[in-house]
Amino acid sequence: MMSYKQGLLEAIAGKNRGLAATEKDKVRILTAVEQLEDHNPTAAPLSHPELLNGIWRLLYTTNKGILRLNSLPLAKLGEVYQYVDAENNRLYNLAEIIGPPFLDGFIAAGASLEPVSEKRFNVYFQRGIVGWKSIVGYSSPQELLGRIQKGCLFPAALDLNWRLDWWPTQDNDSGGWLEVTYLDENLRISRGNQGNVFILEKAG
Repeated sequence: MMSYKQGLLEAIAGKNRGLAATEKDKVRILTAVEQLEDHNPTAAPLSHPELLNGIWRLLYTTNKGILRLNSLPLAKLGEVYQYVDAENNRLYNLAEIIGPPFLDGFIAAGASLEPVSEKRFNVYFQRGIVGWKSIVGYSSPQELLGRIQKGCLFPAALDLNWRLDWWPTQDNDSGGWLEVTYLDENLRISRGNQGNVFILEKAG
């Protein structure tokens, strides 16, 4: 199994979350994903919060909504994180935005989770938040996500009641689903209802 995992990590190396992936790269990566999924050591991921919970850093995705953040005016996409709290059925996404000096920002989204199988949960986004690192005193994704959970960013960040399209959602709703197809101590593969693939590593 380690050879399949290593093969996937080698396939996505240098692809900048998918921004630098060619069509040939995407085919190779998807093949490596499918091979590793066939050797998933955690048959029922939602029954293992000790593995699923925590902060995950995005390594690669096919989600165009996320990758489009790299084309914002005068800005580019920084690191992307996802915090999962399966025991309390909560999920938070965080994308860092790298801009001109003192204008680095972030976009975050909070959602509730509804488990529907041992691998899949429905995701219902409820909050969209945008802000600037210098204004909120950003120090780390862990610290910022903790403050978002407690509602401690305002009025230094803008709370938006909108549907974000940079994580899997249905076309006409604020919800979608996310299925965990591979999970171990430091790597997770998920697939969304729009057919997107997400490869993440444990960050905390």
